[in-house]
Amino acid sequence: MSRSYPPVVDVPAEDGEALARWAASGLMHLTGTPRTPLGPPAGFVEKVTELGRRFVDGDALTLLAERAAAAGLARQGAVSCGGSCRLLRARDGWIALNLARPEDIDAMAAWLERDLPDGVPLPDALAATVQHRSVAELTGRGRLLGIPVSALGEERGAAATVRTHLGTAEPVHDLAGLVIVDLTALWAGPLCGDLLASRGAEVVKVESTARPDGARRGPAAFFDLMNWRKRSVALDFGHRDGVAALRRLLRGADVVLESSRPRALAQLGIEATELVAASSGGPRVWVCISGYGRGGLGADRVAFGDDAAVGGGLVVYAGTRPLFCADAVADPVAGLAAAGACLDALEGGGRWLLDVSMAGAAAQLTGTTLPVPASLRPMPPAARRAPRPAPALGADTESVLARLPRPPASTLSI
Repeated sequence: MSRSYPPVVDVPAEDGEALARWAASGLMHLTGTPRTPLGPPAGFVEKVTELGRRFVDGDALTLLAERAAAAGLARQGAVSCGGSCRLLRARDGWIALNLARPEDIDAMAAWLERDLPDGVPLPDALAATVQHRSVAELTGRGRLLGIPVSALGEERGAAATVRTHLGTAEPVHDLAGLVIVDLTALWAGPLCGDLLASRGAEVVKVESTARPDGARRGPAAFFDLMNWRKRSVALDFGHRDGVAALRRLLRGADVVLESSRPRALAQLGIEATELVAASSGGPRVWVCISGYGRGGLGADRVAFGDDAAVGGGLVVYAGTRPLFCADAVADPVAGLAAAGACLDALEGGGRWLLDVSMAGAAAQLTGTTLPVPASLRPMPPAARRAPRPAPALGADTESVLARLPRPPASTLSI
């Protein structure tokens, strides 16, 4: 298939270097229309490089292309690289709708309050209907129904991380020997855990036996990248022994990473602030990574990397039309931001709750789309790291739990 490229343009030297790195990383292959690649937002390359400065020997940009390299993804313009998310024009603006799960597709008639026409492809039916609805109506009903939908730029100006100080603790400058319990799944949280493991921390990945990390169903190469340095514990959260074991793990951790909605842990009787604020024992830093933050109206919103990025305003433009920037980009940039914020909290001392928003992390990277010189060609993302296979689900459960002190029998029940 023939490709079209932008005309020859002159760019400042610093932008030229950023564009060259953007192309070499594979991110230009993931950005733009199928026919025309686009550059990053101005300043994006430099900001991502700074986010990864303490963790990545090579170019942090390549971390943003790892899923696409493992899955063989490419740019699709107003459709995400992974294919589940679409930018749709509403009556008064743009939204991102992510049909990442079967239940999201099943909810479309309820979301639009009408049956979709038979025989019409779902994308066409959605586009025809959404254009007559307001952004506020579409996003409001989406939140009520638990559908990942965002308004373009609704979180513009939001912070990437909100820090809450909960007590005193000595600074930590060497992560060797620290225990990190990683309750996260998919991409942002697991990347954060991997980056901290690269600094010497012992990271224990904890999964539910009933609902393990959904990334296990994707490309094995990508799951290995995120989790090969971790130990694997699997627990039955529907049984009191599993919940008791989880509590023991949390009390023995120096850092906890989690990406659940607050009510999920509350149902297990776990309260982050109480554990961190405890004067003796328990984690000194708790990192919560979510789509829009753990407080306020965003606490229970469902979000994935593509729709959260659009919510933060992180898109590129072909004229006035917004297009997706890279692949689910809010996930890896939130993982980088969370790892950096955790390291800052440990090195600064104290006990901290760190509330990391994927949309907020994306909002820090917006800018004018850089033009691409005709001489610059996109390169498909390539695997840059060769990790060992990640542990099988629950491979280390017995050995990890055996190291923990047994609590009094009276505390084992829920």
